Parts: sequence; structure tokens; C-alpha cells
Amino acid sequence: MAIIRVDHVDKSFPTRHGSIAIMQDITFQVKDSDFLAIAGPSGCGKSTLLRLIQGLDRPTAGSIWFRDQKVEAVASGMAMVFQNFALFPWLTVSQNVAFGLEALGWEPVRIASQVERYIDVTGLDGFEEAYPREISGGMRQRVGLARALAVEPTVLLMDEPFSALDALTAEGLREEVLQLWRDPNLPPEAVVLVTHNIEEAIQLADRVIVLSRRPGMILAQVSVDLPRPRDRKSTAFYDLTDRVYSLITQGGGAPPAAPSTDAAHSVG
Repeated sequence: MAIIRVDHVDKSFPTRHGSIAIMQDITFQVKDSDFLAIAGPSGCGKSTLLRLIQGLDRPTAGSIWFRDQKVEAVASGMAMVFQNFALFPWLTVSQNVAFGLEALGWEPVRIASQVERYIDVTGLDGFEEAYPREISGGMRQRVGLARALAVEPTVLLMDEPFSALDALTAEGLREEVLQLWRDPNLPPEAVVLVTHNIEEAIQLADRVIVLSRRPGMILAQVSVDLPRPRDRKSTAFYDLTDRVYSLITQGGGAPPAAPSTDAAHSVG
């Protein structure tokens, strides 16, 4: 049974000169144990799609279902990790992690126990009383991850969570996210990752939804049948990266082109 169903979703925004179509006829499902990546060029509606799934915005047409309930408000069974960390600078690490739990009305003793657990899980021990300005970008993203996981979501939504980090920090956090997702004792049951980095999508996901240029439409759903840990230097990895790159560039209206090493890495 699908955890999430996105059913013929359109999204447009009104302007003084008429509406602008962001995405058209988006249909897919997210099932238990899925690690799904959504890739495409900048401006194709990837981040907007995540907001629609969580209920932070409403589709212009079509519908989104979470656990067979139509999403018409913010869905409490999902949590999001943002590109820009989205931490409260006046709160400590512990207070930032506790924020979502307080909003749910948990008792203080239960909150303290949960915060301690996820600070440990995400490697933030020793930084509990630090403020965001006092820690690195990688550590700030760990705080965002801990805050999202602390509410124990069924689905973790990740909006280009590694794009603001240096390459080595990003690589380490990708591996940690995979380890958390594969741990049966930890949430979530599924992950939906938005990225413009094609190699990142192939490295992490079991399936990649490829969107066209705006208005975003699904060009393909590419299965990633590669064993983990994935070797980015392997022929199979390169072939999948090349396929997704070609789908985006040729399907999105750009002239056909063979990707260079850098071009295959990201689009947008």
C-alpha cells in the first residue's frame, strides 16, 4: 500500500499577466521503505512539489493522499529538512531539536528524552547548548535533521539538504542519512529527496523521478538497481547518471548533448 499518492497534480501561480504553470499532471506513489529522489532543472517545481506533499501549499488541480487521507493541511506524519537549515538563531541546539515536539504538546520529560536520543543519533553530543552561529554548516544541518527525526515521521522530506555544504561534509551526511533510513529502529519509513545533483540522486535513491523544465512534467521514473555502497566510478553508475542527464536536457527542450564530468554531476 502506498504511503503517499500524488494524483494528477497541477500547480500554477497567478500574476498580473495571467497564471504561470509550475507543474502539470504529476502522478506517482511513495511506498513503505522507498528512498525516492526527484531530480530536474532549477525552476521545474521540485521544492514546490515537496511543499504540496507536506500540505504547506495546495495544488491547483489534482490531489495528494497520505495514508489514504487527502492532504488538505500540514500532515503531521511528515517532516522536512530544508536547504538553508531553517534554524532559530536565538535557540540552542537542544531547543531547536525540541521545537517540533513542543508544538505537538509533548510533556517536558518526554521531550528531554527524545531530544537526547536524536542528538546522540545525529552526532551532536557536546553541542547541546551551542547556538547555530557557533557551529559549522554541517553541524547546523545535523540539527535540522535531528529536529525532523525527533517527531518520528513516517516520511522524511528533504529539500536539497546538502547543496549548501562543502563536498566532504555533504558526502558524510549523505552516508549518515542512508544509515538512519536503513535502521529499523529509527524513523522514517520512506524518504523523498529533492535534488538537482544527479549523482546524489543515483547514490542515495532506489528510484529517481525525472522532471522536465517548467512546467514540470514527469519524463521518466528511473529505477536504481545498484547494490550499496554504490561505486560512483562504476560503468553502471555512470550509465544511470548519463541516462538521467540526457532525459533532463533532451526532454526539457535543450539540444541533445553528451554530459561532461561536471555536467553529469548536476543540472540547474
